[in-house]
Amino acid sequence: MRPKKEKPSRLKPRRARAVRAENEELAQLAKALGHPARASIMRLLLTGGECICGGIVERLPLAQATVSQHLKVLKEAGWIAGEVDGPRVCYCARPGTLQRFVALAWGLAPANERKEERSKS
Repeated sequence: MRPKKEKPSRLKPRRARAVRAENEELAQLAKALGHPARASIMRLLLTGGECICGGIVERLPLAQATVSQHLKVLKEAGWIAGEVDGPRVCYCARPGTLQRFVALAWGLAPANERKEERSKS
């Protein structure tokens, strides 16, 4: 008699939906951050606080239109917020988004690896 094959464990439907939603959120955030110019913009905003678009252009070797397009992608993904200040838009990083991204990325590691890492610190 052959031993029965074990069925792969499946997540409960509610948990499966939650995981799917987390995967989509992680992918959206990663995609928005997945260009070197956008990573540079995020570094500027996270280290320098609020920044006006023109100030970002002065620090990067990119055209105003290119920077504006990258800012639009970051804003749509939730990485940054923009506030109209007269003819300019003042952009700032949303630190909560960075924390969420790190938590979602950390969730990719198997649970046992996360436990080991926590015990080291």
